[in-house]
Amino acid sequence: MKEKKLKILYWVATIFFAALMLLDGYGGVSQQEAGQEVLRHLGYPMYALIIFGIAKILGAIAIIQTKYQTIKEWAYAGFAFNFIGAFASRALAGDSAAIIIFPLIGLVIMLMPYFLWKKYEAIKLYSSPFQE
Repeated sequence: MKEKKLKILYWVATIFFAALMLLDGYGGVSQQEAGQEVLRHLGYPMYALIIFGIAKILGAIAIIQTKYQTIKEWAYAGFAFNFIGAFASRALAGDSAAIIIFPLIGLVIMLMPYFLWKKYEAIKLYSSPFQE
Protein backbone atom coordinates (compact mmCIF):
# COMPACT_ATOMS: atom_id res chain seq x y z
CA MET A 1 0.00 0.00 0.00
CA LYS A 2 1.33 3.44 -0.87
CA GLU A 3 2.33 5.75 1.94
CA LYS A 4 -0.18 8.49 1.08
CA LYS A 5 -3.13 6.08 0.87
CA LEU A 6 -2.07 4.41 4.12
CA LYS A 7 -1.78 7.80 5.83
CA ILE A 8 -5.32 8.75 4.76
CA LEU A 9 -6.74 5.40 5.92
CA TYR A 10 -4.90 5.71 9.22
CA TRP A 11 -6.23 9.20 9.93
CA VAL A 12 -9.80 8.38 8.92
CA ALA A 13 -9.82 5.30 11.17
CA THR A 14 -8.11 7.16 14.02
CA ILE A 15 -10.43 10.17 13.91
CA PHE A 16 -13.48 7.90 13.72
CA PHE A 17 -12.38 5.84 16.72
CA ALA A 18 -11.27 8.90 18.72
CA ALA A 19 -14.63 10.56 18.07
CA LEU A 20 -16.43 7.46 19.36
CA MET A 21 -14.31 7.47 22.51
CA LEU A 22 -14.77 11.23 23.01
CA LEU A 23 -18.53 10.84 22.80
CA ASP A 24 -18.50 7.84 25.14
CA GLY A 25 -16.20 9.71 27.52
CA TYR A 26 -18.49 12.72 27.52
CA GLY A 27 -21.40 10.42 28.31
CA GLY A 28 -19.48 9.12 31.31
CA VAL A 29 -18.37 12.50 32.61
CA SER A 30 -21.88 13.91 32.24
CA GLN A 31 -23.27 10.74 33.89
CA GLN A 32 -25.81 9.92 31.22
CA GLU A 33 -28.65 7.67 32.40
CA ALA A 34 -27.75 4.87 29.96
CA GLY A 35 -24.26 4.63 31.45
CA GLN A 36 -25.65 4.66 34.98
CA GLU A 37 -28.00 1.79 34.14
CA VAL A 38 -25.12 -0.29 32.81
CA LEU A 39 -22.98 0.35 35.90
CA ARG A 40 -25.87 -0.51 38.22
CA HIS A 41 -26.48 -3.72 36.26
CA LEU A 42 -22.81 -4.70 36.44
CA GLY A 43 -22.49 -3.73 40.11
CA TYR A 44 -19.93 -0.95 39.67
CA PRO A 45 -20.04 2.23 41.78
CA MET A 46 -21.43 5.33 40.04
CA TYR A 47 -18.19 7.29 40.45
CA ALA A 48 -16.52 4.79 38.08
CA LEU A 49 -18.54 6.36 35.27
CA ILE A 50 -16.64 9.63 35.68
CA ILE A 51 -13.28 7.87 35.97
CA PHE A 52 -13.93 5.81 32.83
CA GLY A 53 -15.20 8.91 31.00
CA ILE A 54 -12.12 10.97 31.80
CA ALA A 55 -9.86 8.07 30.83
CA LYS A 56 -11.61 7.74 27.46
CA ILE A 57 -11.33 11.46 26.74
CA LEU A 58 -7.63 11.48 27.64
CA GLY A 59 -7.08 8.32 25.60
CA ALA A 60 -8.77 9.84 22.56
CA ILE A 61 -6.52 12.90 22.82
CA ALA A 62 -3.49 10.62 23.21
CA ILE A 63 -4.17 8.68 20.03
CA ILE A 64 -4.74 11.86 18.00
CA GLN A 65 -1.49 13.51 19.03
CA THR A 66 1.66 12.64 17.06
CA LYS A 67 4.52 13.69 19.35
CA TYR A 68 4.51 11.13 22.17
CA GLN A 69 4.47 7.63 20.72
CA THR A 70 4.68 5.85 24.08
CA ILE A 71 1.61 7.66 25.42
CA LYS A 72 -0.24 6.74 22.22
CA GLU A 73 0.75 3.09 22.71
CA TRP A 74 -0.45 3.18 26.33
CA ALA A 75 -3.75 4.75 25.28
CA TYR A 76 -4.37 1.92 22.83
CA ALA A 77 -3.50 -0.58 25.58
CA GLY A 78 -5.94 1.18 27.92
CA PHE A 79 -8.71 0.98 25.33
CA ALA A 80 -7.94 -2.72 24.82
CA PHE A 81 -8.20 -3.31 28.59
CA ASN A 82 -11.44 -1.35 28.61
CA PHE A 83 -13.04 -3.48 25.90
CA ILE A 84 -11.77 -6.76 27.31
CA GLY A 85 -12.94 -5.74 30.80
CA ALA A 86 -16.36 -4.74 29.44
CA PHE A 87 -16.63 -8.09 27.68
CA ALA A 88 -15.69 -9.98 30.85
CA SER A 89 -18.02 -7.89 33.02
CA ARG A 90 -20.94 -8.47 30.68
CA ALA A 91 -20.19 -12.19 30.42
CA LEU A 92 -19.84 -12.62 34.19
CA ALA A 93 -23.07 -10.67 34.75
CA GLY A 94 -24.86 -13.27 32.64
CA ASP A 95 -25.75 -10.99 29.73
CA SER A 96 -26.83 -12.48 26.42
CA ALA A 97 -24.41 -13.09 23.56
CA ALA A 98 -26.05 -10.22 21.65
CA ILE A 99 -24.89 -7.81 24.36
CA ILE A 100 -21.56 -9.48 25.15
CA ILE A 101 -20.41 -9.13 21.54
CA PHE A 102 -20.44 -5.30 21.52
CA PRO A 103 -17.20 -4.81 23.49
CA LEU A 104 -15.47 -7.24 21.12
CA ILE A 105 -16.73 -5.23 18.15
CA GLY A 106 -15.29 -2.13 19.85
CA LEU A 107 -11.97 -3.96 20.24
CA VAL A 108 -11.90 -4.82 16.53
CA ILE A 109 -12.73 -1.22 15.62
CA MET A 110 -9.88 -0.06 17.90
CA LEU A 111 -7.42 -2.48 16.32
CA MET A 112 -7.94 -0.97 12.85
CA PRO A 113 -6.34 2.43 13.56
CA TYR A 114 -3.74 0.75 15.79
CA PHE A 115 -2.46 -1.59 13.08
CA LEU A 116 -2.69 1.13 10.42
CA TRP A 117 -0.61 3.38 12.71
CA LYS A 118 2.04 0.67 13.14
CA LYS A 119 2.17 -0.01 9.41
CA TYR A 120 2.32 3.70 8.58
CA GLU A 121 5.14 4.28 11.06
CA ALA A 122 7.09 1.34 9.57
CA ILE A 123 6.66 2.67 6.04
CA LYS A 124 7.72 6.17 7.13
CA LEU A 125 10.83 4.75 8.76
CA TYR A 126 11.64 2.57 5.76
CA SER A 127 11.19 5.41 3.24
CA SER A 128 13.08 8.00 5.31
CA PRO A 129 15.69 9.84 3.20
CA PHE A 130 18.03 9.89 6.21
CA GLN A 131 18.03 6.14 6.64
CA GLU A 132 21.46 4.54 6.72
